[in-house]
Amino acid sequence: MKNIAFLTSGGIAPCLSSCIVRLMFQYKKKFDNVNFVGYLNGYKGLLTNNKIFLKPPDTNKSDGIYEFGGSLIGNSRVKLTNVNDCINKGYIKKNEIPLKIAAEQLKKDKIDILHTIGGDDTNTTACDLSNFLKKNHYKLTVIGLPKTIDNDVIPINQTLGAITAAEQTAIFFENIVNENTTSSRHLIIHEVMGRNCGWLTAKSAHIYKQRLKNKKFFETVNLRRKAWDIHSVLIPEIEFNIEQESLRLKRIMDFEYQFFKMGGVLTAGVDAGRHILPGFGDQRNFELLKEGGFSTEEALKVMTSNGAKVLSNTEIGAIEIGKKADLIVIEENPLENLKVLYGTGAIKLNNDNEVERVGGIKFTIKDGIIYDSKLLLEDVKKMVRKSKDELNYEIYQPGNKMNIISKKAEILD
Repeated sequence: MKNIAFLTSGGIAPCLSSCIVRLMFQYKKKFDNVNFVGYLNGYKGLLTNNKIFLKPPDTNKSDGIYEFGGSLIGNSRVKLTNVNDCINKGYIKKNEIPLKIAAEQLKKDKIDILHTIGGDDTNTTACDLSNFLKKNHYKLTVIGLPKTIDNDVIPINQTLGAITAAEQTAIFFENIVNENTTSSRHLIIHEVMGRNCGWLTAKSAHIYKQRLKNKKFFETVNLRRKAWDIHSVLIPEIEFNIEQESLRLKRIMDFEYQFFKMGGVLTAGVDAGRHILPGFGDQRNFELLKEGGFSTEEALKVMTSNGAKVLSNTEIGAIEIGKKADLIVIEENPLENLKVLYGTGAIKLNNDNEVERVGGIKFTIKDGIIYDSKLLLEDVKKMVRKSKDELNYEIYQPGNKMNIISKKAEILD
């Protein structure tokens, strides 16, 4: 009878659970009679005799195991050589030696092979335990398996979990870029884990570039490869010169304004895609143009008359007799504050230093019909209120006095 034990220690990482299951499969092939023990939460479970007995799943139904992240027996950051820490946390008693307690527990459980799965600290502790066992004539084998998304265990070329972490980081990065391909002046910085090793950052960037090469673009509908060259940066956990990177990005982003000033016909619009919140896209484009150095009048030209010029449509693009236009009526001056163009207005501090909501569309005139926007918003509020009540959900909006009063009442209760 062979008794095989496992423990996982250190930070979480992909493939811990699948690694344990695959090892059990291999041992079942090699030995007719084999038992599996899992010490819960790493070396902590070994010190406190907290363990479970494992049984490998049916090999025909085991594919799903690879979908589970983390460790099926839990992790902890405990070092057997840190005696004071083990005592302070109550894992051992005063004057006890953690290495000896661990060795005695392994002997009591009749363990033949102990697999320790972890990073630097886990495997240096495994080495200390192995030396202690050998020195004191315990007959069992300790096998350390390198696990860390940092991929910084020398001389191991590829640690468990690292490639999966890089793949998922690249996919996450790709999703963020996908959401921002319509935003022209964003600098996106992704700080990637990896401690003092930049492998995860570099590998994630490499995988992202490879995925981009295999991505299909549709030039005829303006889904272009160039839009995915968004100005984003992946950086490791090291010092980063954000000022220098901002200057680099500014030089690139100022191209649009230079093009406009040299006579180029620049236009802006809103795609009716799932990433655009209806009723807010044009206003956001106004703000982006302003952030890019355009004056309000220049931004207005880009958003209106330039579009009509590109479309060769003389019936739209300006408010003039004989031309077609939908109109909005607002109380504030949008040339002073573009945010008042939002249907719900803008939030600001008044003279009494209180938060209030100002602006917003008062009336909309479309096809000759006048719509009271405030009444329409009240209808929307009722629908939202009904949904919130059904879900027992609440959001407190700045500038809404009733919400503030309600929130204060909750605090007083």
